[in-house]
Amino acid sequence: MKLTRRKWLAAASGIVATLSAGASFASSHAIKVSLWDKGDDAMRMLGHGPMMGMGAMDHDMSMMMMGIQMSSHHVSSGEVTFKVINTSKKMVHEMVISPIKDTNTPLPYDQATNRINEDAAGHLGEVAELEPGKTGVLTLTLKPGQYVLYCNVAGHYALGMWTLLTVK
Repeated sequence: MKLTRRKWLAAASGIVATLSAGASFASSHAIKVSLWDKGDDAMRMLGHGPMMGMGAMDHDMSMMMMGIQMSSHHVSSGEVTFKVINTSKKMVHEMVISPIKDTNTPLPYDQATNRINEDAAGHLGEVAELEPGKTGVLTLTLKPGQYVLYCNVAGHYALGMWTLLTVK
């Protein structure tokens, strides 16, 4: 079989497309995210203890009434897909992601609304208001740095519903 110039170029472009797709796939990461709470007692704790937001105290998971659990806290830069599930039996939760400069600086928290000011925090995206048992997906292209994932339903962040992600 003789390869004509046209057939050779078609074959070469097919190989390049295949290699490009493989490289794109290799830089894509999936993280499973679970939004959880300890049930009815969780919201009763709001205002009856220290604020458990980032930079306010150590993030001791044993003290948290709510939280975010991830399958990985470290990924390479590039496309990251967050596969989110709300494991709560009764509460609505969400996942918002914002970049941070350091873990000692608190997020811009509004005491009057018990929420983070998402615009001031520089939010990059979210899986909004998931009913109990529901799932959602968010895909972002992330640069190297640190990010915080948090629930911004009123009071949830203050009760410990946040976690950190490092992108290398």
